[in-house]
Amino acid sequence: MSADTLWLLIAMLSAGACAGFTAGLFGIGGGFVVVPVLLVIFNKMGVADNVAVHLAIGTSLATIITTSLRAARSHSKRNAVDFTMVKSWAPWIILGVVVGLVIASDANASLLVGVFGAGVLLLSVHFLFPNWLAHKRLNKTMPEGRAKATLATFLGGISALLGIGGGTITVLTMTLSNRPIHQAIGTASAFGALIAIPGTLGFIIIGWGKTGLPLGSLGYVNAIGWVAISAISLLTAPLGAKVAHNLNPNMLKRAFGIYLVITGTFMLQKSVTSVFGNSVLKESYCVSANSGQC
Repeated sequence: MSADTLWLLIAMLSAGACAGFTAGLFGIGGGFVVVPVLLVIFNKMGVADNVAVHLAIGTSLATIITTSLRAARSHSKRNAVDFTMVKSWAPWIILGVVVGLVIASDANASLLVGVFGAGVLLLSVHFLFPNWLAHKRLNKTMPEGRAKATLATFLGGISALLGIGGGTITVLTMTLSNRPIHQAIGTASAFGALIAIPGTLGFIIIGWGKTGLPLGSLGYVNAIGWVAISAISLLTAPLGAKVAHNLNPNMLKRAFGIYLVITGTFMLQKSVTSVFGNSVLKESYCVSANSGQC
């Protein structure tokens, strides 16, 4: 095994360990961890950006199937999953996933990276200021009717675009609607599976037959990355769930929030560089060379 192959394997296993732990701890699918790591890995493998971004998002959704189901099972043993809400929101979430897939199929890779970076920065607020948000209550009950349909559809759509399980949005919505934090985290885990299963199938379909895919890819889902990340996340998701029910996770939330800020900034920078980098570099060269041939 070459040094590069060993590095890639270690990176995938590390991403899986972090993804599983955060899935159990915060009720998120782990996509915030997996997508940036996979993007770096696929770029290191020589995969073009326009393929690597879709591949990272699709593979991330595939890994969320494992982490979310495992985390939801752990939380359900503690009666912390509102299955009535899951059934009620399911049709709208799946509709949103379909809409997100349609957008992703035609979206420019740089746009997807930028959307991911902006989304990560926005949602980092939830982790950076847990005490402030914990005392906020906007509603006494969960949204119903059109509000529920709109929110659930948005949840499915943005999650499919970002390659995440929608846990942060779900937890924030439920806690602001006077639901217990542990129930919010458990229910968010179940939502992750609702998003990830159709999302994974969709990215396989829209990527089927595309050129430039690395070995082991089924459309825009890389089976090797899926298995490597999922295998280790199975072990760490229950650990995260145990920590969530036994410790005050605010310090961990803030640390994860800082990670999200760094990751979001990196992704936005990558997006901007991809769009404007060549022209900016060319202009800088022309100015420094004082050339009139540019």
